[in-house]
Amino acid sequence: MRDGINIAKLNIPAVALVTEEFWPQGDFVSVSLGMPEIPRVKLPHPVAGSGTENMRMIAKSVATQVIASLDTNA
Repeated sequence: MRDGINIAKLNIPAVALVTEEFWPQGDFVSVSLGMPEIPRVKLPHPVAGSGTENMRMIAKSVATQVIASLDTNA
């Protein structure tokens, strides 16, 4: 969240990738840092350590959402 918000504050289109486990914390962080409207895409949890093939599958499943969020906020 923080990286996405910091990038967005530089007027660079950004999308935060947040796993479902940390989605509520993403709400808190985005509001507390003054950017509740930061685009986010929800990922299954966990992603890290789940293997290259699983990460590839997750990336393919969310790619269109990420691109759509970037296009909307460009």
